Amino acid sequence: MASPLFRSADLVRNRPLFFGLALLGTICLLAVIGPLVVDPTGARVGATIPRQPPSAEHLLGTDGQGRDMLTVLIHALPNTLKIGFAAGLISLSVGVTLGLLAGFIGGIIDTTIRLASDVMMTIPGIAILVLVAANVREMTVELMAIIVAALSWMVATRTIRAQTLSLRERGYIQVARLNGSTGLKLVFVEVLPNLLPFIAASFVITVSGAMLATIGLEALGLGPQNDLTLGMTIYWAQFYGAILRGMWWWWGPPILVISAIFVGLMLIAMGLDAFVNKRLGGNT
Repeated sequence: MASPLFRSADLVRNRPLFFGLALLGTICLLAVIGPLVVDPTGARVGATIPRQPPSAEHLLGTDGQGRDMLTVLIHALPNTLKIGFAAGLISLSVGVTLGLLAGFIGGIIDTTIRLASDVMMTIPGIAILVLVAANVREMTVELMAIIVAALSWMVATRTIRAQTLSLRERGYIQVARLNGSTGLKLVFVEVLPNLLPFIAASFVITVSGAMLATIGLEALGLGPQNDLTLGMTIYWAQFYGAILRGMWWWWGPPILVISAIFVGLMLIAMGLDAFVNKRLGGNT
Protein backbone atom coordinates (compact mmCIF):
# COMPACT_ATOMS: atom_id res chain seq x y z
CA MET A 1 0.00 0.00 0.00
CA ALA A 2 1.03 3.63 -0.36
CA SER A 3 3.09 5.22 2.37
CA PRO A 4 3.28 8.93 3.32
CA LEU A 5 5.35 11.01 0.95
CA PHE A 6 7.41 12.70 3.68
CA ARG A 7 7.79 12.34 7.40
CA SER A 8 9.07 15.25 9.49
CA ALA A 9 12.05 13.19 10.64
CA ASP A 10 12.95 12.41 7.01
CA LEU A 11 12.89 16.10 6.14
CA VAL A 12 15.14 17.07 9.06
CA ARG A 13 17.68 14.35 8.24
CA ASN A 14 17.64 15.20 4.54
CA ARG A 15 19.71 18.39 4.70
CA PRO A 16 19.85 19.16 0.94
CA LEU A 17 16.06 18.96 0.75
CA PHE A 18 15.62 21.01 3.92
CA PHE A 19 17.97 23.83 2.88
CA GLY A 20 16.69 23.76 -0.72
CA LEU A 21 13.10 24.17 0.42
CA ALA A 22 14.14 26.92 2.85
CA LEU A 23 16.04 28.84 0.15
CA LEU A 24 13.40 28.50 -2.53
CA GLY A 25 10.64 29.20 -0.01
CA THR A 26 12.36 32.44 1.01
CA ILE A 27 12.66 33.52 -2.63
CA CYS A 28 8.99 32.71 -3.28
CA LEU A 29 7.97 34.61 -0.14
CA LEU A 30 9.94 37.63 -1.36
CA ALA A 31 8.20 37.34 -4.74
CA VAL A 32 4.80 37.45 -3.03
CA ILE A 33 5.44 40.13 -0.40
CA GLY A 34 7.96 42.32 -2.24
CA PRO A 35 5.63 43.78 -4.91
CA LEU A 36 3.09 44.62 -2.20
CA VAL A 37 5.47 46.84 -0.25
CA VAL A 38 7.68 48.29 -3.00
CA ASP A 39 6.23 51.09 -5.14
CA PRO A 40 6.28 49.97 -8.82
CA THR A 41 6.75 53.51 -10.14
CA GLY A 42 10.50 53.15 -9.60
CA ALA A 43 10.55 50.46 -12.29
CA ARG A 44 9.25 52.82 -14.98
CA VAL A 45 11.55 54.23 -17.64
CA GLY A 46 12.76 57.69 -16.64
CA ALA A 47 11.66 57.32 -13.02
CA THR A 48 15.00 58.63 -11.75
CA ILE A 49 18.48 59.64 -12.88
CA PRO A 50 19.98 56.90 -15.07
CA ARG A 51 23.30 55.08 -14.57
CA GLN A 52 23.62 55.82 -10.85
CA PRO A 53 25.74 53.40 -8.75
CA PRO A 54 24.33 51.89 -5.56
CA SER A 55 23.73 54.47 -2.84
CA ALA A 56 21.57 55.10 0.19
CA GLU A 57 18.82 56.43 -2.08
CA HIS A 58 19.08 53.59 -4.62
CA LEU A 59 20.41 50.47 -2.89
CA LEU A 60 21.08 48.65 -6.16
CA GLY A 61 21.63 51.73 -8.31
CA THR A 62 19.75 52.66 -11.47
CA ASP A 63 19.99 51.34 -15.02
CA GLY A 64 20.57 53.20 -18.28
CA GLN A 65 16.84 53.84 -18.62
CA GLY A 66 16.49 55.56 -15.26
CA ARG A 67 14.84 52.65 -13.43
CA ASP A 68 15.59 51.78 -9.82
CA MET A 69 17.21 48.34 -9.97
CA LEU A 70 15.92 47.15 -6.60
CA THR A 71 12.36 47.91 -7.70
CA VAL A 72 12.95 46.20 -11.05
CA LEU A 73 14.39 43.15 -9.32
CA ILE A 74 11.48 42.80 -6.90
CA HIS A 75 8.81 43.21 -9.56
CA ALA A 76 10.60 40.99 -12.11
CA LEU A 77 11.03 38.06 -9.71
CA PRO A 78 7.32 37.01 -9.58
CA ASN A 79 7.04 36.84 -13.37
CA THR A 80 10.21 34.77 -13.68
CA LEU A 81 8.96 32.30 -11.07
CA LYS A 82 5.49 32.28 -12.64
CA ILE A 83 6.88 31.26 -16.03
CA GLY A 84 9.07 28.53 -14.54
CA PHE A 85 6.47 27.02 -12.23
CA ALA A 86 3.60 27.33 -14.72
CA ALA A 87 5.63 25.67 -17.48
CA GLY A 88 6.74 22.98 -15.04
CA LEU A 89 3.19 22.31 -13.85
CA ILE A 90 1.76 22.13 -17.38
CA SER A 91 4.48 19.86 -18.72
CA LEU A 92 4.38 17.68 -15.60
CA SER A 93 0.60 17.25 -15.89
CA VAL A 94 0.98 16.15 -19.51
CA GLY A 95 3.95 13.92 -18.66
CA VAL A 96 2.24 12.20 -15.71
CA THR A 97 -0.93 11.57 -17.72
CA LEU A 98 0.93 10.15 -20.71
CA GLY A 99 3.35 8.19 -18.52
CA LEU A 100 0.52 6.54 -16.57
CA LEU A 101 -1.35 5.67 -19.77
CA ALA A 102 1.75 4.25 -21.42
CA GLY A 103 2.95 2.29 -18.41
CA PHE A 104 -0.37 0.97 -17.14
CA ILE A 105 -2.27 0.26 -20.33
CA GLY A 106 0.65 -0.73 -22.55
CA GLY A 107 0.16 -2.04 -26.06
CA ILE A 108 -0.29 0.37 -28.96
CA ILE A 109 -0.82 3.30 -26.57
CA ASP A 110 2.52 2.65 -24.88
CA THR A 111 4.28 2.31 -28.24
CA THR A 112 2.76 5.54 -29.59
CA ILE A 113 3.55 7.63 -26.52
CA ARG A 114 7.05 6.20 -26.21
CA LEU A 115 7.86 6.89 -29.87
CA ALA A 116 6.42 10.41 -29.64
CA SER A 117 8.53 11.25 -26.59
CA ASP A 118 11.65 9.71 -28.15
CA VAL A 119 11.18 11.70 -31.36
CA MET A 120 10.57 14.96 -29.45
CA MET A 121 13.71 14.43 -27.39
CA THR A 122 15.84 14.16 -30.53
CA ILE A 123 14.61 17.52 -31.82
CA PRO A 124 16.72 20.49 -30.61
CA GLY A 125 14.20 22.20 -28.37
CA ILE A 126 16.03 25.53 -28.14
CA ALA A 127 15.88 25.90 -31.94
CA ILE A 128 12.11 25.40 -31.94
CA LEU A 129 11.71 27.76 -28.98
CA VAL A 130 13.68 30.48 -30.75
CA LEU A 131 11.73 29.96 -33.99
CA VAL A 132 8.33 30.10 -32.27
CA ALA A 133 9.21 32.98 -29.95
CA ALA A 134 10.65 35.03 -32.82
CA ASN A 135 7.40 34.72 -34.81
CA VAL A 136 4.96 35.50 -32.01
CA ARG A 137 3.44 38.94 -32.41
CA GLU A 138 3.42 39.77 -28.69
CA MET A 139 5.13 37.55 -26.13
CA THR A 140 3.48 37.43 -22.71
CA VAL A 141 4.35 35.63 -19.48
CA GLU A 142 1.50 33.14 -19.95
CA LEU A 143 2.29 32.44 -23.61
CA MET A 144 5.95 31.92 -22.84
CA ALA A 145 5.10 29.37 -20.14
CA ILE A 146 2.92 27.44 -22.61
CA ILE A 147 5.60 27.48 -25.34
CA VAL A 148 8.28 26.21 -22.96
CA ALA A 149 5.94 23.57 -21.49
CA ALA A 150 5.10 22.24 -24.96
CA LEU A 151 8.72 21.17 -25.38
CA SER A 152 9.54 19.91 -21.89
CA TRP A 153 7.00 17.13 -21.13
CA MET A 154 9.12 14.24 -22.41
CA VAL A 155 11.36 13.71 -19.36
CA ALA A 156 8.40 13.43 -16.98
CA THR A 157 6.65 11.06 -19.40
CA ARG A 158 9.62 8.71 -19.60
CA THR A 159 10.21 8.77 -15.84
CA ILE A 160 6.59 8.08 -14.87
CA ARG A 161 6.22 5.44 -17.58
CA ALA A 162 9.27 3.53 -16.33
CA GLN A 163 8.11 3.63 -12.71
CA THR A 164 4.55 2.64 -13.65
CA LEU A 165 5.85 -0.37 -15.57
CA SER A 166 7.73 -1.41 -12.42
CA LEU A 167 4.86 -0.79 -10.00
CA ARG A 168 2.18 -2.61 -11.97
CA GLU A 169 4.07 -5.88 -11.44
CA ARG A 170 4.32 -5.45 -7.65
CA GLY A 171 2.54 -7.92 -5.40
CA TYR A 172 0.14 -5.42 -3.82
CA ILE A 173 -1.10 -4.42 -7.29
CA GLN A 174 -1.88 -8.04 -8.07
CA VAL A 175 -3.68 -8.39 -4.72
CA ALA A 176 -5.71 -5.26 -5.49
CA ARG A 177 -6.69 -6.72 -8.85
CA LEU A 178 -7.88 -9.91 -7.17
CA ASN A 179 -9.92 -7.80 -4.73
CA GLY A 180 -11.78 -6.23 -7.63
CA SER A 181 -9.86 -2.96 -8.14
CA THR A 182 -9.65 -2.07 -11.82
CA GLY A 183 -9.17 0.91 -14.10
CA LEU A 184 -9.01 4.36 -12.60
CA LYS A 185 -9.48 3.11 -9.03
CA LEU A 186 -6.38 0.95 -9.34
CA VAL A 187 -4.38 3.82 -10.82
CA PHE A 188 -5.41 6.51 -8.32
CA VAL A 189 -5.56 4.38 -5.17
CA GLU A 190 -2.66 1.96 -5.63
CA VAL A 191 -0.29 3.29 -8.29
CA LEU A 192 -0.37 7.08 -8.12
CA PRO A 193 0.36 7.48 -4.36
CA ASN A 194 3.56 5.44 -4.77
CA LEU A 195 4.60 7.65 -7.68
CA LEU A 196 4.41 10.89 -5.67
CA PRO A 197 8.16 11.00 -4.85
CA PHE A 198 8.98 10.50 -8.53
CA ILE A 199 6.41 13.10 -9.55
CA ALA A 200 7.90 15.59 -7.08
CA ALA A 201 11.42 14.92 -8.40
CA SER A 202 10.19 15.24 -11.99
CA PHE A 203 8.51 18.55 -11.15
CA VAL A 204 11.74 20.02 -9.79
CA ILE A 205 13.70 18.85 -12.84
CA THR A 206 11.01 20.17 -15.19
CA VAL A 207 10.89 23.57 -13.49
CA SER A 208 14.69 23.82 -13.67
CA GLY A 209 14.66 23.01 -17.38
CA ALA A 210 11.79 25.41 -18.05
CA MET A 211 13.48 28.29 -16.26
CA LEU A 212 16.77 27.61 -18.04
CA ALA A 213 15.03 27.64 -21.43
CA THR A 214 13.08 30.77 -20.49
CA ILE A 215 16.11 32.72 -19.34
CA GLY A 216 17.98 31.61 -22.46
CA LEU A 217 15.22 32.99 -24.68
CA GLU A 218 15.01 36.20 -22.68
CA ALA A 219 18.78 36.69 -22.90
CA LEU A 220 18.31 36.66 -26.69
CA GLY A 221 15.61 39.32 -26.41
CA LEU A 222 12.73 36.92 -27.17
CA GLY A 223 11.00 37.24 -23.79
CA PRO A 224 8.01 39.36 -22.73
CA GLN A 225 8.59 42.92 -23.88
CA ASN A 226 5.93 44.52 -21.69
CA ASP A 227 6.54 42.54 -18.49
CA LEU A 228 9.48 42.68 -16.12
CA THR A 229 11.49 39.46 -15.83
CA LEU A 230 14.99 38.71 -14.60
CA GLY A 231 16.04 37.37 -17.99
CA MET A 232 14.86 40.47 -19.85
CA THR A 233 16.68 42.65 -17.31
CA ILE A 234 19.90 40.85 -18.23
CA TYR A 235 19.09 41.28 -21.92
CA TRP A 236 18.64 45.03 -21.60
CA ALA A 237 21.87 45.23 -19.60
CA GLN A 238 23.85 43.61 -22.40
CA PHE A 239 21.90 45.52 -25.07
CA TYR A 240 22.98 48.85 -23.57
CA GLY A 241 26.55 47.71 -22.88
CA ALA A 242 26.33 47.63 -19.09
CA ILE A 243 29.24 45.18 -18.87
CA LEU A 244 31.55 47.38 -20.96
CA ARG A 245 30.53 50.43 -18.96
CA GLY A 246 31.25 48.71 -15.65
CA MET A 247 27.63 48.94 -14.48
CA TRP A 248 27.76 45.66 -12.54
CA TRP A 249 24.71 46.60 -10.46
CA TRP A 250 22.56 46.35 -13.59
CA TRP A 251 23.31 42.71 -14.47
CA GLY A 252 24.89 41.37 -11.25
CA PRO A 253 21.86 41.23 -8.89
CA PRO A 254 19.56 39.47 -11.44
CA ILE A 255 22.25 36.85 -12.05
CA LEU A 256 22.67 36.32 -8.29
CA VAL A 257 18.92 35.86 -7.80
CA ILE A 258 18.70 33.44 -10.73
CA SER A 259 21.68 31.52 -9.33
CA ALA A 260 19.99 31.32 -5.92
CA ILE A 261 16.83 29.92 -7.55
CA PHE A 262 18.82 27.23 -9.35
CA VAL A 263 20.81 26.38 -6.21
CA GLY A 264 17.53 25.92 -4.33
CA LEU A 265 16.14 23.71 -7.10
CA MET A 266 19.38 21.72 -7.26
CA LEU A 267 19.36 21.08 -3.51
CA ILE A 268 15.72 20.00 -3.63
CA ALA A 269 16.50 17.67 -6.54
CA MET A 270 19.44 16.16 -4.61
CA GLY A 271 17.26 15.66 -1.54
CA LEU A 272 14.42 14.10 -3.54
CA ASP A 273 16.88 11.85 -5.37
CA ALA A 274 18.18 10.51 -2.05
CA PHE A 275 14.62 10.04 -0.81
CA VAL A 276 13.53 8.22 -3.98
CA ASN A 277 16.58 5.93 -3.87
CA LYS A 278 15.77 5.11 -0.24
CA ARG A 279 12.20 4.17 -1.20
CA LEU A 280 13.46 2.08 -4.09
CA GLY A 281 15.69 0.17 -1.71
CA GLY A 282 12.98 -0.42 0.89
CA ASN A 283 9.72 -0.47 -1.05
CA THR A 284 8.23 -3.88 -1.72
